[in-house]
Amino acid sequence: MAAAPATNRSAKRSPRNRVSPSAATAAALAILLAGGTSARADDAAVARGAYLAAAAGCDDCHTDSKNGGEPYAGGRLLRTTFGPIATPNITPDRATGIGGWSTKDFVRAMRFGIAPDGSHYVPAFPFPSFAGLTDGDLADLKAFLDSLKPVALPVAGAQDIALATRARAAIGIAASTSTHPAPATNDSPVVARGRYLVETVGHCGDCHTPLTWLGAPDTDHSLGGARGGLWGGGPNLTPDARTGLGNWSEDDIASLLKDGGTPDGDFVGGAMAEIVRNTARLTDADRRAIAAYLKTLPPKVFAKNK
Repeated sequence: MAAAPATNRSAKRSPRNRVSPSAATAAALAILLAGGTSARADDAAVARGAYLAAAAGCDDCHTDSKNGGEPYAGGRLLRTTFGPIATPNITPDRATGIGGWSTKDFVRAMRFGIAPDGSHYVPAFPFPSFAGLTDGDLADLKAFLDSLKPVALPVAGAQDIALATRARAAIGIAASTSTHPAPATNDSPVVARGRYLVETVGHCGDCHTPLTWLGAPDTDHSLGGARGGLWGGGPNLTPDARTGLGNWSEDDIASLLKDGGTPDGDFVGGAMAEIVRNTARLTDADRRAIAAYLKTLPPKVFAKNK
């Protein structure tokens, strides 16, 4: 849920068009839900991590599907406001992936965008959002990634960025990390879950929140829509009646997250269709939690100049 929707006016609602959960994620989730003494603790951790990876769309970014790349082996070229970036290999290959990373290395990268060698990732890697992941979720995510098949694939030119842009990114890193919102304490359990999925796991603000000139999220317009943001922009997710989701019900939002269908019978396309492949792998309860949270946001007018 972190990309701009492009509606496909020729696509209509039908079961054939719906996005189904991947078999791998469904199987992993089944392990988690089964519980009981027969499921080992590490199996449950891998299952929870697989669910988180699906919700965050890790496989989408870190798989060069267009060129038949192996899952999570990186190499997908992303064009961002910071320049073209080839995503890294996050399989447990020790030479070209993250197989040699310690838990401390992984946590530092996810929370602060710092690689094991001390270099900084540009904010195209959504660590400002991932900084809010709980310790347990980070451990589960690492358990899942460690369970993958190692793929030896060095990714060349992963951060081919001009020096001036890299300096801007470095300032944006500090600003992004320091302005990460503190979790609310007065949410209902459902809304709190939705907030966590939207602001942290799903990193929806990467597309739906405009950036300042430093490259940090403009918190005054959080989730209020963006043009030309990190990934090219996204619509207003706040309940503004004219420019946002004010006329959408929670059912409308949850339905879009499941099959990509809009209230007027069309389907999203383009980059948002890719995001729906992630949200379709969520449970119904989590999709409804996202919808409930979005409806609690203060309405904001889409700042089209952002």
